[in-house]
This record gives sequence, C-alpha cells and structure tokens, in this order.
Amino acid sequence: MSPRPVALRVIASEAARAAGDVLRERFVMRGELVVRTKSSSTDMVSEADEAAEAEIRRVLGARRPDDAILGEEGGRTGTGALEWVVDPLDGTTNFLYGIPAWCVSVAVRDADGWLAGIVFDPIRDEVFAAERDGAATMNGTPLVRSDDPELAASLIGTGFSYDAATRERQAAVVATLLPRARDVRRVGAAALDLAWTAAGRLDGYYERGVKVWDIAAGSLICERAGLDVRPLEARGDLPDGLLAAPAGLADALASIVA
Repeated sequence: MSPRPVALRVIASEAARAAGDVLRERFVMRGELVVRTKSSSTDMVSEADEAAEAEIRRVLGARRPDDAILGEEGGRTGTGALEWVVDPLDGTTNFLYGIPAWCVSVAVRDADGWLAGIVFDPIRDEVFAAERDGAATMNGTPLVRSDDPELAASLIGTGFSYDAATRERQAAVVATLLPRARDVRRVGAAALDLAWTAAGRLDGYYERGVKVWDIAAGSLICERAGLDVRPLEARGDLPDGLLAAPAGLADALASIVA
C-alpha cells in the first residue's frame, strides 16, 4: 500500500525543520562559510547549502530508506517509486548577504505527480504545507485564495536568471509588465515567492528558468490554495517557467509574460 500523503507531509516537515536548524546556525556565522560558484559567477553555493541537504537526506534515509531523492546539491540517488525533490536552501544569495528571505523546500512525488510538499521559512518559523488531496496551510491555518484581482491592482512576484543575457531579456518583459501592474517584487527565492502567493502576500507570481526543486513544493501549495498554476513554455531565447495566480489574473498576466 502506498503511504498516505499526510504521512509524507509530516516526514517532509521533519526533514525541512532539521535543515532549518542547520541553516539558522550558519546564518549567524555566514561570513565564515566557504562559498563557490556553479553555473555562473552569480550562482553561488555554500557549506550551508550542502550541510542542509545532508541533514534532509539523513532524515529521509531514516524514515523512507527505499525512496529516491533528487537534491539541488547532491543530484539523484536511489530508484524508489517515490522521489523526494529537495532544495535545501532556496535563496542562497539572500542568505549569504544577510537578507532574511530564504527557505527550505521539500516535496515528494509518485508517477501521478506531487503527493506532498513543505516550504519552511526558518527565520519566521513559518511552515507552508500541502498534500495532494488536502488544503494548503501555513502553520496549520488553511490558505484559500478566493480573490481574483485586476492586474492593475496586483502585486506580482518574479525572479531572474543567473545568466546575464537571459536577465536582459527578462528585464524587457518586466518593463512591459511594470506599468500595467500595481508593482513588481523580486524576493530572490522562488519557493518562498510561491508560498507567499498562496498566502496572498503576492497576488501572482511568474518566473522563467526555475528548476524542479525550486517550484516542487510551492506549486503544490499554490494549487491546493485554489490558484491557477500553469507552465510557461520556452519562447525565443527565454527558458520555460511557471505562473501562479487566481484564474482571471493568470490570464491577464500570461498575456504579457507567456
């Protein structure tokens, strides 16, 4: 018998909180961390990212030893029917600069899609959670987005690529969007953007160039909060991505950014 999504959500929360404990300790001593770059000079990874992922893998290895894991830092391991998709520190640049806008994302999927997901904000002690057949919650309180604001009255979240040429093209899209929306925010952590959209702190969100570990838990949380979550197909020199917003706003936003 397959495990119930609620049981998997509990395990995801345990793993995310364990990583959060590691990250809070290192956030205080971030100036001492060894930092290296990955895809570009602006794409940083630190000892904190790696230590947090090791802690998630420790918890999952103890609780679900037969499952596969896909981590941003450690790649894919295992071959189980269930796969955990992990971003141990989403918002590494914020973390290293001392900006308190970063999080841990842990999600699990089967052949039919996402079963459960957690976005944990250790600084604010906020746990955003969802499972396939349940309501999205924040610290146990249901998140339900029943509003559908006009684009002109909407605060939109987005993010940008690590690649300078792609950022230039993304800036052109923002230049078109900005005068038509209330305003645009670039927080710097896709999972947190999605969780905040589910909570109504952002009216809508879109981003291109995100990886599966960036959006795994957050996209499920948005869906279970009643939002329209849709893929953005690659176009021209822009990579694919994701959009999340109430249905009417999603249509208006997509007409500009899709």
